Amino acid sequence: MHSPGLHHGRDAGQMLERHGLRHTRQRQAVLTALLATAEHPTAEELFESVRQREPGISLATVYNTLDAFVRRGLARKLLPGSSAEAPGSPQARYDADTSDHAHLVTQDGRVRDVPEDLSRALREHLPQELIEAIERRMGVRVDDLRVEVRATTLPGGAC
Repeated sequence: MHSPGLHHGRDAGQMLERHGLRHTRQRQAVLTALLATAEHPTAEELFESVRQREPGISLATVYNTLDAFVRRGLARKLLPGSSAEAPGSPQARYDADTSDHAHLVTQDGRVRDVPEDLSRALREHLPQELIEAIERRMGVRVDDLRVEVRATTLPGGAC
């Protein structure tokens, strides 16, 4: 949920409250940093970013804050081995965009959101019969479907 228009902590504070989280300066700083990036940072990357503005924040606080965000639906945790894992990265990454969308992972490990219109087109062109066949043959109910595109950035590429 890269939000270039998010300039004031007030917006992050309102989001925290809407998701049932107490508004603290540290939570606001972590959420603001997560919303401000188009990347999908690790907790350590967020910690490095946030501690520039909040020197007293600890890495444990960032982890605890991110866990609270995930539990309350304010962020999505991308686990190693799952969609959007950066190559060679054993750490979880975090995404403030909790909507259904595709990820693009480049050869250098950057993780980006595929533009909304293209993510939607990918989902809409996946045959429902295929999902139903998976459910029948495997005895499950598909609750979530994640699309990941692995790509090599071309010279002059926009990614």
